[in-house]
Amino acid sequence: MDVLRTVFWSAGSSRHVLAGRLDCSKSKANALAAGLIEQGLLEETGLQVSSGGRRPERLQLAQSLGVVIGVDLGATSLDVAVMRPDLGVLARHSEEADVRAGPGVVLARVRDVMRELLARCGVSARQVIAVGMGVPGPVDFASAQLVDPPLMPEWDSFSIRDYLGEVFTAPVFVDNDVNLMALGELWRLQRSLQNFMVIKVGTGIGCGIVCHGEVYRGANGSAGDVGHICVDQAGPRCHCGNLGCVEAMAAAPAITRMATEAAQAGESAALAEILRANGRLTAVDVGQASRNGDAAANAIIQRAGSLIGQMLASVVNFFNPSHVFIGGGVTQIGPLFLASVRQSVYHRSLALSTRHLEIQYTPLGGEVGLVGAGALAMQESLRQQGSRA
Repeated sequence: MDVLRTVFWSAGSSRHVLAGRLDCSKSKANALAAGLIEQGLLEETGLQVSSGGRRPERLQLAQSLGVVIGVDLGATSLDVAVMRPDLGVLARHSEEADVRAGPGVVLARVRDVMRELLARCGVSARQVIAVGMGVPGPVDFASAQLVDPPLMPEWDSFSIRDYLGEVFTAPVFVDNDVNLMALGELWRLQRSLQNFMVIKVGTGIGCGIVCHGEVYRGANGSAGDVGHICVDQAGPRCHCGNLGCVEAMAAAPAITRMATEAAQAGESAALAEILRANGRLTAVDVGQASRNGDAAANAIIQRAGSLIGQMLASVVNFFNPSHVFIGGGVTQIGPLFLASVRQSVYHRSLALSTRHLEIQYTPLGGEVGLVGAGALAMQESLRQQGSRA
């Protein structure tokens, strides 16, 4: 199973790369690969570019192994995909969702979408290797249950694994959505970065932590819950009950609240016009007004970015990551938000912790959560099989 896990994390590697990552001879790597190809667990998928000499064959997990299902549930969105073992997408569906409707309503829809996508691919439920699901709240990873989630209180201790297990005999793995974003980036990078963070800024704010090449969940699964770090003790009350949490002051609802106040106060003709036309404002609307030169929109974005940077500076000083990747719906605001975050972090952090720090939007964009869900499904199913071997 070590070989299969290595091939999965190497994303189409050659036998030569396999030997290096397994720290074994080329002849042993060739023998291991040949045996797994004969068993139908690996397959060769064509020649790679030559670096001198014979062009190496690309190895990947065999498609005959089955499929994995990735589910990325946000506070207001649902993305589901059926993927090959190499995480190539076979079918995908996205729609708006509201986690406040409760687990019964939301998960019934998740099951329906999963069935529809499998039927579209011509794949039976028995061919599902595993299901990986991300949810917007703290998760006890061992039990796959949410624990007192602020955005979705009705989900507390609800067994997602048991509910989905009524349809699928395959194992179901559940984690915090930002941990899956971190896992998605780790897979994209083929574990080439060992210590980095992924920040999600949407309805809430969370952080996925990769430490020594593994997602770090903490003692009880709540590591990275940075949205409830206080940035202003005189700030508004957060839904968690505390005052001045960065989530209450700089996440998407806070941005739209500030924009609505600016429009109603006559501070922004552009935002007022959008509010009149649509009846509401979104963070994307604020970004568009900013790109069109609206001063009030610029100020709102800079304030949100500065507050998130203030929070991040403390985390950067503590953890000293090499990279911070920012994802979530607020990234659609544009470059001013990212610039404001960077300026605040670099201004407030220690020189040593930011000497080589890179802060950027996640390269996978809106795909990162689904990629992470698929990676979770494959990683944990291979790990389970390895523990039985």
